[in-house]
Amino acid sequence: MNKRKHKFSTPGILFTIAIGMIHLANKAIMASSSFYDVHPRSKNHYFYKWKFGKIFYTKQGSGKPLLLIHDLQTGLSNYEWNKIEADLTKNHEVYTLDLLGCGKSDKPKITYTNFLYVQLLCDFIKNVIGRKTDVIASGYSGSFSIMACRNDETLFRKILLINPPDFKELNEIPSKNSALQKILLEIPVIGTMIYNILMCRQNIDHIFSEEMFFNPFRIEPDFLDAYYENAHIDHCEGKYLYASRIGKYTNINIANCIHKTDHSIYIIEGNYEKKAKEIVKTYTNYNPAIETTFIKYAKHFPHLENPEEFLKQADLFLN
Repeated sequence: MNKRKHKFSTPGILFTIAIGMIHLANKAIMASSSFYDVHPRSKNHYFYKWKFGKIFYTKQGSGKPLLLIHDLQTGLSNYEWNKIEADLTKNHEVYTLDLLGCGKSDKPKITYTNFLYVQLLCDFIKNVIGRKTDVIASGYSGSFSIMACRNDETLFRKILLINPPDFKELNEIPSKNSALQKILLEIPVIGTMIYNILMCRQNIDHIFSEEMFFNPFRIEPDFLDAYYENAHIDHCEGKYLYASRIGKYTNINIANCIHKTDHSIYIIEGNYEKKAKEIVKTYTNYNPAIETTFIKYAKHFPHLENPEEFLKQADLFLN
């Protein structure tokens, strides 16, 4: 009987040891990410106490209000605007925020949806800015910026979209497979380990150099350090937003909103962004009033690769 108990207990002990080692590795990765601490020390930063958690934001400059919304990626934050923010404050009262689940904002263990961010934008403009606002939204954040404008048109003036997402991608809904991937990532310890592998520094460097930037030599090390740090701080709880993105819970069809909006919309695309011309054509087919331009020698972040040209185009639209 004792031998049989020993046989059954050995796998359990080994499993417990393995889980313990993975947990320690996860802790070490989280601790090491905080060494970078590359975020600029701004005196003009605040926290907005929203219903789903605290939202970190900054406020600088004077003039017409302008809200900058970073792309919806777990490692991104308001640091995405560090090359253009100072110039924009010359003519605008500039607000930047870290979206829920990103940067220095709270990262609750919830399912993140497109409408969650629609509510956040509307509440932030209404309760913090308090005036009709211009918006510059990067990447995927363009989808819920358009939805937020449609939800309450009185809060928005002009909207500038940087490389907005493809309609085909936004139309993908959660499936059994994507839902299982989400569940797997949300499992304690093991899910965190998978997330840490996906968000390791080597993978981050590869994604940005191969997919996000036309010229990898334009990628500043501080930007990658900030991305890595943001992806792992707060006990790696950015994985819940990542899991919702993988699970396709943040997707939504915005075609009808694009078609019906009367607001001024301007799209800036990096001319080397994947499917850039096809995406622009789709948006303008639904709303011919949308203005567009392409910035040369840039991919997903034209405001980082060619900030001078980006600022020139943004000023023409906003002013």
